Amino acid sequence: MIPIKIVGATSKAAKPATDISEAAGVAAKYLQAGALNLQALPPLSLYIHFPWCVKKCPYCDFNSHEAKDGQTFPEQEYLDALRTDLEMALPLIWGRKIYTIFIGGGTPSLMSAAGLDRLLSDVRTLLPLDSDCEITMEANPGTFEAEKFKSYRASGINRLSIGIQSFNSRHLKALGRIHDDNEARRAVEIAQANFDNFNLDLMYALPSQTLEEARHDVETAMAFQPPHLSLYHLTMEPNTLFAKYPPTLPDDDASADMQDLIAELTAANGYGQYEVSAYAKEGHRARHNLNYWEFGDYLGIGAGAHSKLSFPHRILRQARYKQPKAYMEQVRLGAPVQDEYEIGRDDMGFEFMLNTLRLHGGFDPNLFSERTGLSLNAIEQQLNAAEAKGLLYRDYKLIKPTELGQRFLNDLQQMFLKG
Repeated sequence: MIPIKIVGATSKAAKPATDISEAAGVAAKYLQAGALNLQALPPLSLYIHFPWCVKKCPYCDFNSHEAKDGQTFPEQEYLDALRTDLEMALPLIWGRKIYTIFIGGGTPSLMSAAGLDRLLSDVRTLLPLDSDCEITMEANPGTFEAEKFKSYRASGINRLSIGIQSFNSRHLKALGRIHDDNEARRAVEIAQANFDNFNLDLMYALPSQTLEEARHDVETAMAFQPPHLSLYHLTMEPNTLFAKYPPTLPDDDASADMQDLIAELTAANGYGQYEVSAYAKEGHRARHNLNYWEFGDYLGIGAGAHSKLSFPHRILRQARYKQPKAYMEQVRLGAPVQDEYEIGRDDMGFEFMLNTLRLHGGFDPNLFSERTGLSLNAIEQQLNAAEAKGLLYRDYKLIKPTELGQRFLNDLQQMFLKG
């Protein structure tokens, strides 16, 4: 899953609940009159975080923790915690159906077949799922076993997202990946044999990568005919090994050439770009991630998971404890939520536009009031300023970033951040 980072001021909400009965009381508080007026609640997704991986990659700033030999993590204890966490969150989403599920990490494919089956069984027991629910699981080459992935499919996973990153062994080594190019290809072959719907993650602008090497990666990926491609520019995130010891990366001109090449190759092969890093064949857009970009709701359970939950008169954000041990302990104490607040009216426009401006096709102006409970007039001044700078196109049916706005997306998004 692509992480969403929110900055800016927030207004404090009620203290997180410490047990199920208190959770019902907190839910009742959020149903009281408030500053917003949502006519209907948005679609609801479920995110489940699995925090362990075999090896921490030097570029990774996700909440992931090394499990030596891929074995030393408390699977049953963590599954117990996930179920309890979900039970305690139920009062906040009573009566709402789940349309997509995403199991991210970390490396969720380290989970045993029996563990994954138990997890999805618990989810089905506690939540009403849409009959066409998209259930995605992240998986990394080096953890692929054909029989285990057949079991994952039988348990209900209907979409895989595979962290290939590159098909070049030199680049994989530079990125600290545990797999080589042969294992990458083998992982895709196993996915093809068991899943109709899967995504390949690739990165570009890698240490010492040439334009032709980037071309080879993308062409190799497309040769497998994945329904979906995610193509990410490598960035130096704070608090990572790469941030401390930066590798030599392609310069801005070389990176721009790679972006142009990706646009050309994907378009020529029938992949439509619908978001900054997302390309899909017709009918295969990632519905879970689309719900994020359209400012939909999501309940996040697991270590470090984030939630965004709407009520008729307010929108709530939550963050769970990040360290797996602390998270499991807090679940036992009945308080897995470390931080909880309402999104303030002054921050709503920025948070909405931070997400929706990533969509290449833009959005219907009516979506703003539907998802925020505010009138579009709340951001009229910023819309006018962005339009005047040539960063934004809008009419009565559509708001979307221009080509210039896509190129300077961070600047465009920041225009909606109130001081």
